[in-house]
Amino acid sequence: MSGHSHWATIKRAKGAADAKKGKIFSKLGKEITIVVKAKGGNPDNNPTLRTLIAKAKAAQMPNDNIDRAIKKGTGELESAALVDAQYEGIKGGVAFVVNVLTDNKNRAAAEVGNVFKKNGLEFAKQGSASRLFDRKGQIMIPAADGVDEDTVMMTALDAGAEDVVAEDGGFTVKCQPNDFTTVLEAIKAAGINVDEENSSVGLVPNMTTPVNDVATAKAMQKFIDMLEDLEDVQDVYNNMETSDEVDAALEAEG
Repeated sequence: MSGHSHWATIKRAKGAADAKKGKIFSKLGKEITIVVKAKGGNPDNNPTLRTLIAKAKAAQMPNDNIDRAIKKGTGELESAALVDAQYEGIKGGVAFVVNVLTDNKNRAAAEVGNVFKKNGLEFAKQGSASRLFDRKGQIMIPAADGVDEDTVMMTALDAGAEDVVAEDGGFTVKCQPNDFTTVLEAIKAAGINVDEENSSVGLVPNMTTPVNDVATAKAMQKFIDMLEDLEDVQDVYNNMETSDEVDAALEAEG
């Protein structure tokens, strides 16, 4: 995630998305299963599940995959027990937080640790990197004709959002994690198009580190890509802030 613009990160990710569909579906399936185990398999009574299903459909995840993930959560299908873990590191002053969801914590730790070592990092003490982030909901609204900042802001703030940031690619609505579903559904009910695939609750930097050198930014992006390719990794967060020029170079790199 670019500290400069979440929209720049989304734009870069679109090009590689098709090649990673299988991994994306697997990660979404795990999230759905965990949420169903915790809160039930009826989306009418489980707003978090309802949001995840919408996100999965936005990512073009087949309905059969969604149904299987739900049935694993309800116990209708056998499923390995999943546990979550978090790993942290700092590279060139940039903080990284890696969240995993796995049925084998030792395997996940070894695989993430191997990627860290290949990129010159060791695991950092818990809290050393994560303290530079806050947990927030982020709702992405693409720029489109007929969608103006005042309408987005009024709708979002009335629903309980904390802030609306206007960027080149659209709007980023920020809210507390517990308000995410309420704010998201209010925005959709107002007829405003939402990029649901890239809207989520996660870590948002409260302090960023500028990276203005293209070669350094590319090395950081390679590290992120290697982590995201791991089956057990759900999310990779960083507080790198890049300029428009660096964003353009990373996008060209694909």
